[in-house]
Amino acid sequence: WQAPPLKSSAKQTQQFLDNLSFQLTHAQQRVINEIKIDCANNSPMLRLIQGDVGSGKTVVSAYAALLALSSNFQVAIMAPTELLAEQHLRNFSLWFEPFDVQIIFLTGQLKGKQRQQALEAIADGSAGIIIGTHALFQDAVTFARLGLVIIDEQHRFGVNQRMALRDKGQHNNSKPHQLIMTATPIPRTLAMLNYADLDISIINELPPGRIPVVTRAISADR
Repeated sequence: WQAPPLKSSAKQTQQFLDNLSFQLTHAQQRVINEIKIDCANNSPMLRLIQGDVGSGKTVVSAYAALLALSSNFQVAIMAPTELLAEQHLRNFSLWFEPFDVQIIFLTGQLKGKQRQQALEAIADGSAGIIIGTHALFQDAVTFARLGLVIIDEQHRFGVNQRMALRDKGQHNNSKPHQLIMTATPIPRTLAMLNYADLDISIINELPPGRIPVVTRAISADR
């Protein structure tokens, strides 16, 4: 399989970084460079971003979205709950404010005329970023030029669900790049690392001022 090479210009990259209200950590910059290298190739990226809650996985995924948008491709961002999808909508709307990009929010709650307008914008390519829940891989959803799929909390989705969204970007011999995020790798995720050609990027640094996450093992009798 092939995938569309995704790149952004130095001007677009600087515009994106200047619009952030914070500095990226060294770990975030390292992971961004790994994603840039993957996306510049014409073979599909399949990369896992692993990092504690608050480590800044979402803004790294937003940079990946910038690569796709700059290359005239659409981005689909799938979250397991409407609450999480709404958080992504707020963040991506803020971070991409300087860019002329239409962001569509698609969940099961969207009905009637609003839903029809959203589906038309996705199908004709006028929507650049599409954020939603399981609604993204329903039969009625057709993407014009899907170049990147971002899946948050990938352990909350089944294999077939992830593949259904990826296949919506299939065109001739081409498939979209995939970026998946998790704070809590489960055994299936570890199996994917071993057997499914999944690359991993770890954000092992918290932004300044964040309270460190403490992980403890507690015995069963407690």
